[in-house]
Amino acid sequence: MSYAGPDPDDFDDYYRDDAPRGGRRFGGRPVLVTFAALVPTALAAWLLWQVVSSPGDGEPPKVLPAPGQSSTSAPGSTDDAKKPTPSASTSSASPSPAKSASEKPTGSGSSKPAAGGSGPLKGKVVVIDPGHNPGNFRHATEINRTVNVGNGSKECDTTGTATNAGYTEAQFTLDVARRMKTLLEQQGATVRLTQNGDRAWGPCVDERARIGNAAKADAVVSVHADGSAAGNRGFHVILPASVHAGDADTRAIVASSRDLGERVAGKFLRYTSEPPSNYVGGGTALDTRSDLGGLNLSTVPKVFIECGNMRDSHDAGRLTSGSWRQKAAQGISEGIVSFLRG
Repeated sequence: MSYAGPDPDDFDDYYRDDAPRGGRRFGGRPVLVTFAALVPTALAAWLLWQVVSSPGDGEPPKVLPAPGQSSTSAPGSTDDAKKPTPSASTSSASPSPAKSASEKPTGSGSSKPAAGGSGPLKGKVVVIDPGHNPGNFRHATEINRTVNVGNGSKECDTTGTATNAGYTEAQFTLDVARRMKTLLEQQGATVRLTQNGDRAWGPCVDERARIGNAAKADAVVSVHADGSAAGNRGFHVILPASVHAGDADTRAIVASSRDLGERVAGKFLRYTSEPPSNYVGGGTALDTRSDLGGLNLSTVPKVFIECGNMRDSHDAGRLTSGSWRQKAAQGISEGIVSFLRG
């Protein structure tokens, strides 16, 4: 039995990014408490409808945040500079050849992106940012140095996390990114990766942002997998907060990035059947953060997606499956297509 779900258009004004936090209004009048109490029920029913709908059923509704929610990162959630883990640091499955610790990274992404062909995305530029680098664990000194993230400083990068069996986040993100590149180029987009296994380590989080900015990308998505506690599972999309400090000024991209993130979340849910995170975002699959250099320093629409928790056995079974990674790539790519086509 299918559920039609709420009309996404009915929520457009309610979930406007320019609406005041903690005091959203309809038509200038305060939202009634009784109405707010009904929203979680409607949201839960709508998420159920998303899961049972087939990928070909037209445009999916957007994943919507709970009213007045101020999203914060739960314990165990990750960022664009994850701390090294033993599995990630010792894995022998890394596809990158060994490099000397003093070797400098070469290039900035996948050199020159191939020009897009004919298709609905012809003329559009997409940058895909595979989180971390399979060679990072060989370059602790380089990745541990701090860089400016606009409103503070963070490590250049980290090794990322890994499954308990040693499959690294860096391997996962690069595989999904390459699959996305193929799918988006088939739609006519010009696609660039921030790294494509073509450099010894990095890039640092600030350079990752600069690559998207320099490309004048129409959309940027940073692909990650989380490293939280067992039992914490599901995906979430990280949106940029409004940050205006130092070299960071996200005010011009907050609204467009939210639109991108909502569409990516909706499509990812539909194609993969991975549930929204049960430990970040309050079941909405959305989290807003102001501490990530990759978002703070971006001047183009950009989001992160944590595709699942590598430390949870159920999620790890999916993340290590090639067929599921293809679904993940398709879901994220279709979210980008939806955003770019409007």
